[in-house]
Amino acid sequence: QVQLVESGGGLVQAGDSLRLSCAASGRTFSRYAMAWFRQAPGKEREFVAYIHWSGSGTYYRDSVKGRFAISRDNAKSTVYLQMNSLTPEDTAVYYCAAGQRVVHATNKDEYDYWGQGTQVTVSS
Repeated sequence: QVQLVESGGGLVQAGDSLRLSCAASGRTFSRYAMAWFRQAPGKEREFVAYIHWSGSGTYYRDSVKGRFAISRDNAKSTVYLQMNSLTPEDTAVYYCAAGQRVVHATNKDEYDYWGQGTQVTVSS
């Protein structure tokens, strides 16, 4: 079992930055690929960013490339999402997810554990 707790969300203005954190506890964090998803009101949960268990590979949805950066610190069992140049379209609840056998990074069904989410609201 892996428990995930997100933090760092908040209300910001367009153009601002935020850094989300996801702290993991339980089984060996370093064995899990990690990802961030988000869900806006009335919309499906969508993939945002992925990082390989080793930290050597990352992948992003097109709309956040060049603005968001995912990273991890296996010694601290924490994954981060640095979000820059935020826009109102980034407003959503952001969830971190962990999976041991992730083949398709964007497929939420391949992740085994989820956090409770943290709200990010970007005003124009």
